[in-house]
Amino acid sequence: MMSKKFIPVILVLSAASFFLAFQSQGKSDRDDPKSKYTKVIKNVGLLLEQGHYSPKPIDDKFSKLVLNKFIEELDGDKNIFLAGDINGFNKFENKIDDEIHGAEFLSFFFISKVYIIHLKETANLYKDILNKPFDFTKDEEVMLDREKLTNPRTESERKAIWIKRLKYLTLERYNSLLEEREKSTNKPDFKFKADSTLEREARVAIQKQIGRYFATKITRENEAENFSTFVNVITGTMDPHSNYFAPVDKRTFDESLKGSFYGIGAQLKEDDGKIKISMLISGGPAWKSGDLKVEDEIIKVAQGNESPVDVTGYAVADAVKLIRGANKGSEVKLTVRRMDGAVIVISLRRDEIKLDDTFAKSFIIQSDHKIGYIYLPEFYIDFNNPKGSKCSEDVAKEIVKLKAENVDGIIMDLRGNGGGSLPEVVKMVGLFIEDGPVCVVKGREEKPYQWKDKDKSVLYRGPLTVMVDEFSASASEIFAAAVQDYKRGIIIGSTSTYGKGTVQRSIELNPERENSLFTNNELEDLGSVKLTLQKFYRINGGATQLKGVTPDIIIPDRMEYLKFREKDNTSALAWDEIDKSDYKTWVSTISNDIVVKYSDKQIANNATFNKIKESISWLENYTDKPTSLNLIKYQKEQKQFKAKIIELDNLYKINKEMSVKNITTDMSVINAAEDKIEKNKQMLKRVSNDIYIDQTVKIMNNMVTQTATANRN
Repeated sequence: MMSKKFIPVILVLSAASFFLAFQSQGKSDRDDPKSKYTKVIKNVGLLLEQGHYSPKPIDDKFSKLVLNKFIEELDGDKNIFLAGDINGFNKFENKIDDEIHGAEFLSFFFISKVYIIHLKETANLYKDILNKPFDFTKDEEVMLDREKLTNPRTESERKAIWIKRLKYLTLERYNSLLEEREKSTNKPDFKFKADSTLEREARVAIQKQIGRYFATKITRENEAENFSTFVNVITGTMDPHSNYFAPVDKRTFDESLKGSFYGIGAQLKEDDGKIKISMLISGGPAWKSGDLKVEDEIIKVAQGNESPVDVTGYAVADAVKLIRGANKGSEVKLTVRRMDGAVIVISLRRDEIKLDDTFAKSFIIQSDHKIGYIYLPEFYIDFNNPKGSKCSEDVAKEIVKLKAENVDGIIMDLRGNGGGSLPEVVKMVGLFIEDGPVCVVKGREEKPYQWKDKDKSVLYRGPLTVMVDEFSASASEIFAAAVQDYKRGIIIGSTSTYGKGTVQRSIELNPERENSLFTNNELEDLGSVKLTLQKFYRINGGATQLKGVTPDIIIPDRMEYLKFREKDNTSALAWDEIDKSDYKTWVSTISNDIVVKYSDKQIANNATFNKIKESISWLENYTDKPTSLNLIKYQKEQKQFKAKIIELDNLYKINKEMSVKNITTDMSVINAAEDKIEKNKQMLKRVSNDIYIDQTVKIMNNMVTQTATANRN
């Protein structure tokens, strides 16, 4: 649905397009970036002010936010711009809003020009710095937390910052080489290398890495690319999910490692010059291993036992070429840095990624009671095929199979589920409740619209739990919220889900560009904006935006202290509420509150979860401190850090594997193909060793026992 208020905006954009086309007849300003960029920001401003769900005023305050965010986007580590540059940019802090409204467009060109000049200046520093040995006996520190950094006042201060930065990178590499030498001492082909040799090798490696980093950065971050960043800062200041897409978007580096070749089943993204995991394909090698995580940074890629290639500074597309393989079963080793700073090597075997790997799957967990487990990686639907797969239908089939196995309760696992089709969410909630509203959608100046389950039938009436985490977003949050509001089941997970409660739509900035009147393509392609038009609300009236869903039972999570949820973004839309919908809560023989209180007490007294909380707190404090550039102190810090990571990893391993098996009727399909047999083994192992599933099963056992007792009475 489109906001009624938004329809005139399309007409205004169309009229503007006609005017610009006829005005420019006989002229050629297409090669004039200033003219085109002026049109873009003007149209973007119009869309934001007239079409956005909850627009902030584009005024002096907005202008200052845009200026500061653009500077941060260009130089987040504060090692390119000088303090004097920042002071010089401040003359635009009350001007950008005027430029969006039609004043002469100057700010971007001025800032971008200064940035490109300083970027090239900075790129000339590293060779001279890295040509000389570092002294790792000095008692120095480097602060890596960008929020605690300030811009240098002089060129000499900037060079000093880069000396410490490069010294830190070299120290990391040097220490790794020292560790490798120690591990290799007893190997037959071992050749001793002196400390000075290893220090030199470390500097040479970092010199290549940084050279590649600057070469990529200088090539990519030209004026056109910086303008795309500038416009995205404008849209992102309105809210994090409104984005600008240039006609040729050079920043679209995400590429799925699947298709007609063999891969690991992951998607990569570029994030501040780093290559990170953006998504794992359910059932793929990366997902099955359980080692690779979303937001992990890929540092090196190795083909089997070959020497690893350092991909720091690589474009994502180039890194993908290294990770892809021509042969099924070939080995690729990824050296990754986790969000908590741990560096590990993950060995994966390439495989063909098939679509059915992403579909709903179910298993039976035999504990005190027989528990059904359904994993749903996303709320999928095949829009191009009416007869194609739909998650609501697939989940319904899994429930029917689990009921035939006489399970005593069902777990719905939505961890890592980033969302998907809203109609499918509504249908899926309907499998567990009688008819009624599931969520409410509201556009700007529109009356709230209820999405309802109109089917009075209930497929499953037994005990239900829903597992979520900080990566459960959008549609996952709607499902969890509905189950919670109806008191239909118990939500279990980290302190909150992600908190994305907004709806976007892509809008062309020149909607009349393809009009038949313009046979010579007089209207330029100005790109498009993915614009936030609506907001989701729970049936209890509260938004899922910002706050997400707070589980009924909270289990300590190692990602908890990291700031990446919606609430951690200063531009995120606020939480609010509307009138509560009319709905009847689920009538149950037991009280969810009793189960929750009992489970909270169990978790509070659980030694493993308490140790996890202690380790998480230690890691949070560790990452806030500066890092020593003294070798002995650095090694001591690293020893403590690695020990804590190992301790944390061991805490996530359950003492005794759960008994997990397939549904009987699935075995014929699984046994029909060798690749399905192997994938199934991996998935069974993953489920059986999951500490969170183990705890959820214990909660389910309590629910089932209380239900049985209540029914007898």
